[in-house]
Amino acid sequence: MQQSWSVKWAPASNLPSGRRKLRGTPVCLAKPASPSPAFQYGSRPGAKRRGLCGFGRRDPADAGVRGAPLRLCAGGAEENANAPCCGFAVQIQFADDMQEFTKFPTKTGRRSLSRSISQSSTDSYSSAASYTDSSDDEVSPREKQQTNSKGSSNFCVKNIKQAEFGRREIEIAEQDMSALISLRKRAQGEKPLAGAKIVGCTHITAQTAVLIETLCALGAQCRWSACNIYSTQNEVAAALAEAGVAVFAWKGESEDDFWWCIDRCVNVDGWQANMILDDGGDLTHWVYKKYPNVFKKIRGIVEESVTGVHRLYQLSKAGKLCVPAMNVNDSVTKQKFDNLYCCRESILDGLKRTTDVMFGGKQVVVCGYGEVGKGCCAALKALGAIVYVTEIDPICALQACMDGFRVVKLSEVIRQVDVVITCTGNKNVVTREHLDRMKNSCIVCNMGHSNTEIDVTSLRTPELTWERVRSQVDHVIWPDGKRVVLLAEGRLLNLSCSTVPTFVLSITATTQALALIELYNAPEGRYKQDVYLLPKKMDEYVASLHLPSFDAHLTELTDDQAKYLGLNKNGPFKPNYYRY
Repeated sequence: MQQSWSVKWAPASNLPSGRRKLRGTPVCLAKPASPSPAFQYGSRPGAKRRGLCGFGRRDPADAGVRGAPLRLCAGGAEENANAPCCGFAVQIQFADDMQEFTKFPTKTGRRSLSRSISQSSTDSYSSAASYTDSSDDEVSPREKQQTNSKGSSNFCVKNIKQAEFGRREIEIAEQDMSALISLRKRAQGEKPLAGAKIVGCTHITAQTAVLIETLCALGAQCRWSACNIYSTQNEVAAALAEAGVAVFAWKGESEDDFWWCIDRCVNVDGWQANMILDDGGDLTHWVYKKYPNVFKKIRGIVEESVTGVHRLYQLSKAGKLCVPAMNVNDSVTKQKFDNLYCCRESILDGLKRTTDVMFGGKQVVVCGYGEVGKGCCAALKALGAIVYVTEIDPICALQACMDGFRVVKLSEVIRQVDVVITCTGNKNVVTREHLDRMKNSCIVCNMGHSNTEIDVTSLRTPELTWERVRSQVDHVIWPDGKRVVLLAEGRLLNLSCSTVPTFVLSITATTQALALIELYNAPEGRYKQDVYLLPKKMDEYVASLHLPSFDAHLTELTDDQAKYLGLNKNGPFKPNYYRY
């Protein structure tokens, strides 16, 4: 069945005098001079048509007239319901040779329409951090036989055919990661990582891909897996695989897939890693437990998350850390930029994409007031949310108070808040007891690296029903009908459900690259079997590489000023104990 329609512009002077309007000439949909019987406005035979003009006024001239098309006026409506229409009119006539327009859609038609709308909504949110859905193919990548254009099959990704699209995403990311690209160009001639065999476990996004390809350009061989089962951009993983990187990752991995991918990176015939780049400590833990002989031969570990650093300090304290490790998470360029500024922007992006929530007037509790918590609170406050903070540290708690937030215990506000956000790096911050007491439609999410902050396991019980609403959005329904909106199953919200600012990731990636170069090239004895902070001079160098993006110009100390302060004119400018 096909419908044909035509649009005819006609001066209002051709209309009856009662239809003219003296002011303005906006668009108007008007009744044609001789109504077409093929167009029936009413919803059932014999129904009276409502003559609408402008903002829904009844047009008395059209009352009861069958076959009169809809009259809409964009120019406003007079107070008088009999006011004339606008200066120009559009005559729209529909012709349908197969059936009358008045018929209701069948039940099947209604169901198809509903399914179509629902499906398009799902598609829109199917993969906020990736344009490819994790459920678009029922066959597990582990069961596929894929090869890249060079004939290599040393990878496992969702679909290698997406490589071209992933390459374009990487190129876009490179444009806002000028400092990392600058480092690549400066050092690729010297190949400071020649001979380095780096096994990595991080989020696999376009920004991380720029880092991986920089490491390869500096001489390293890389094998990579994902540190989060939801954050991988499938098309980017395909682009890396096409470029020859041994990458084992796809969006929507199972827990078994997650560990299988890590093992495929480590357990390789004829290839043994000598450097580890980790985000969360899972890779380090796996090598330490499963391959102790490999772990002993590692020359250095670079870790960028609170959780991973905590694990490293535990190993060091127990005397089990037999390799030097660099704590990138507590470097100034990571703490003050990635943790603070990145989360200040990405928290809103993740919540908006998944829930469409309006924050003005909403009550939100943020658990933890470290750099991540500070960023989240600042963003939410700026949009008019009422923000509460929970803290265990009196110094951070005092900072929250001075920033205008009320510091409370979670149990004191759990019944009234609309959103709960965790960012502590701890475990069981939100327990089943808290979840039971939450109000209907409360949104629960995590901005910390690990999925241990929200006790999601306690929600997988027979009396509770899980309902998938969108990708990474679940309604957990209680027997009384109350539902809690759980995002990303308690995993990292911003990288699971949205994206993060590329420029900030450039800062972190440059820091990681320099840390790897430092550990790999350090003379024997410089670093012992312990956890180290990034040298202050290196932090300052990372910052200086990013200043040209803002056309920033540093002031230089005079010799007399440098002598007065007891500093080298070229830095470092602050002692290690300085708190930025």
